[in-house]
Parts: sequence; structure tokens; C-alpha cells
Amino acid sequence: MKTSRSPVLMALFSQLIALTVIALLVSISPWLTIFEWALLQGILAAFISYFLKMDIWWVPIQLCFLPALITTLALGFPPLWFGIGFCMLVLVYGKTYQTQVPLYLSSHAVTQALSTYLPQKKNFSFIDLGCGCGGLLSLLSKTKANGTFHGIEAALLPYFIGKIKNLLAKADCNIQWGDLWQQNLSRYDIVYAYLSPAPMKILWKKICSEMRPGSVFISNTFIIPDIAPDDCIKLDDFSGSTLYIWRIRSDSDTSVTKIQNPVIPEKV
Repeated sequence: MKTSRSPVLMALFSQLIALTVIALLVSISPWLTIFEWALLQGILAAFISYFLKMDIWWVPIQLCFLPALITTLALGFPPLWFGIGFCMLVLVYGKTYQTQVPLYLSSHAVTQALSTYLPQKKNFSFIDLGCGCGGLLSLLSKTKANGTFHGIEAALLPYFIGKIKNLLAKADCNIQWGDLWQQNLSRYDIVYAYLSPAPMKILWKKICSEMRPGSVFISNTFIIPDIAPDDCIKLDDFSGSTLYIWRIRSDSDTSVTKIQNPVIPEKV
């Protein structure tokens, strides 16, 4: 899934504009050291990122990028390590530059809360969109024998870790490597996601167009803009997680708040 304003392209644009300005200044009057010029370029790139209203954590990244690059080159680090580092990032995070969804791992408190919330006797199907290393699915499959558990993960290394770990643990769940946006959500009674704020609005459109009335969508931490949840479960874990729960109705709307006074739904 691509967003209309890619942060990576915006960051690159900021760096190029700042670098162009610094190059012009250097050509006119090269009165600073190369590291000082790099630091000045970083300050300018950070200011441009702030002006473009990028997320605030991009500002220190933009500030430090070129100075850090100049420093590592000056220290003479072998280029091989940069290649290894880049490959590891790709394996762990996949196409985060497109999806804007980093690797988040659900806590044990989330597993316990879901184990209590999920049907106790009735058979059901469950999918974790962006399942990471599959820990949540593995634990739930051991405590909820009446459920069938599926996961989809786009990053290659977490996918392999999840497959191997579940194979060794003999967990009864299915993890696939692929794109969550290609999944048909009509096959599942419960859809769980721990993504990021960026894709939630588009995800809700997919949910409303595919999920069956009576099915349930659960989001860890991140809400759907302008759509009030039916219920929420606050957890006391390391990240202060909250599970937001929506019961899909036949009149679900993708643009306005349908539930003005959320109530606790019946167990699914």
C-alpha cells in the first residue's frame, strides 16, 4: 500500500534541496571544513522536513544523516558492513518505505486479553495482519482449540522465524509471506492488526467492503480516524497498549462516526 505522500520521498527531497543550497555556498566561499558543511546541511534538511510537516522523529534523522555519513567515511569503516546492515534492514522491515508499517510485536498481555475475548466454544477463524514472528498466533492456537489461526507477513526474516518457531512448537497456525492488502477478509470471523496510524483509514475501507456483518476487527493501539470503536480494552503492558474493537455491521460507513456511544459488545 502506497500513501499519497511518501515520507521517504519527502525526506529525500529535503536532503537534495539542502545539499543543493550547501553546494552553491561552497562554490561561492568554501570557508568551512567538510564536517561543518555537512552539519549545516543537516540543519537545513531538518528545517525543511519540519516546514513540510513531516513526523517530528524525521527531524533528528535529517539532521544527523549527512554528518553521520561523513564521520563513518572519515573513520574508514569497510563498505561491506553497510551492505550487510542494509540487507538486514530489508529482511526485517520489508517494504516499510511504502507501507509505513514498522515491525511491532504484540505483548503477552495482548495475548491474554485476546484469549479471554475470543469465543470460548464456538468455532471461529482468526487472521493477524502483519503477524511478525508469529508469537501471538502460536500462543493463541495452543489456548483456543476451537479457532483456526492465520497470519500474513510481508518482511522475509520475521516470516521465516515465525514458520520455524511454529514448526518446532508444533503450533496449529498458518503463516504466509505476502501482502496483507491482497488478503480476502471475508474468510475470517476476527481480523487483528498491529500496524501504524498511516494505513488505518484505507484499511477500514477494505474491512467494510470485505468483512461479513457480525465479524469483528481488532486493532492494537491505532484507531480508525472518525470511526468510534464498539469497545476498547486497556492493557498494562510495556507500551500501554489498548485494543480497539469494531463489530462489523451491514451499514458500516467508511467516512463518518457510526457509533456515538460505544457499548461493550457481546462475546463473539
